[in-house]
Amino acid sequence: MAKAKAVFICQSCGANSPKWIGKCPSCNEWNTYVEEIVTPQPKEVSRTSTKNSQPQLLEQVELSEQNRLVTPDNELNRVLGGGIVPGSLVLIGGEPGIGKSTLMLQLALSLSGKKILYVSGEESEQQIRMRAGRVDMQNASCYVLTETTLQLIFKHLENIEPDILIIDSIQTLYSTLIESAPGSVSQIRGCAGELLRYAKEENVPVFLIGHITKDGVIAGPKVLEHMVDTVLQFEGDRHHVYRLLRSSKNRFGSTSELGIYEMHGNGLKEVTDPGEILISQRNAELSGIAIACNLEGMRTMLIETQALVSSAVYGTPQRSATGFDIRRLNMLLAVLEKRCGFRLGAKDVF
Repeated sequence: MAKAKAVFICQSCGANSPKWIGKCPSCNEWNTYVEEIVTPQPKEVSRTSTKNSQPQLLEQVELSEQNRLVTPDNELNRVLGGGIVPGSLVLIGGEPGIGKSTLMLQLALSLSGKKILYVSGEESEQQIRMRAGRVDMQNASCYVLTETTLQLIFKHLENIEPDILIIDSIQTLYSTLIESAPGSVSQIRGCAGELLRYAKEENVPVFLIGHITKDGVIAGPKVLEHMVDTVLQFEGDRHHVYRLLRSSKNRFGSTSELGIYEMHGNGLKEVTDPGEILISQRNAELSGIAIACNLEGMRTMLIETQALVSSAVYGTPQRSATGFDIRRLNMLLAVLEKRCGFRLGAKDVF
């Protein structure tokens, strides 16, 4: 019987140490080392590999054009680079309550004719059914599974053989071959590695929902973002209706694309015209307002800039900017005063 031992593992980068240390020498983060119990296991994996790879010359590799799966969600297609690539592993992160589960459930329900398996480790079947009723979408081939043990999930995958797998969330998965708590670095790394092998061998797209830390980064080791093919960030203010979907890593497309959604009581709705939220709806001609055209990836958006210049009441003028770099504002004001003759040294600029 193998003897268990305690190891301290950094929750940021995955480095380990036999004793607790305050600052990680690998990623220079403070107070990230957590004690985990590690038991040496026999050399086995949770699922047997069915593909025997052999080395080949690069010129002998056959090129097969893989058709992307185009979803009814145009915003998601844009951020992914034109659709879902077969065999890809996609990680989507965001703050709690931002709408990650709603976005993935809408994706599963919108792909009619495709067999989808939605695995949830945070909600029950009744809760998922209630959300599905709220978004008012149906898919007769959408399966729901509430399970956190990875080995049992693979058994269901062998029986169902889905076209797309959705995991909500990767931090709740648990492998019986790893002696540590769910959400730890070892569990996240091991479960993500098994799902990556499944996606590549079975050519099935896998979506992983991930939690984020208080610093806004995806919880778990940094190696998790290196393992996946695409990393999506779902951003926005929970007190407002608009949500932004960005890509920080994409092996199959551009990372400069942007998807915009609007949260309603019946789910997320696509925003096809970004001018609705970036331009104030005013018919009167007012001073201090300028509209410029900006190119975000392959998408053209109109952005409105509002400026106000007034006489400074105190000796030192104020310089204030929202959504704009204050140092760039100071540079532009200096150019206007030097080259254009505007006397802005005694003016407040907002």
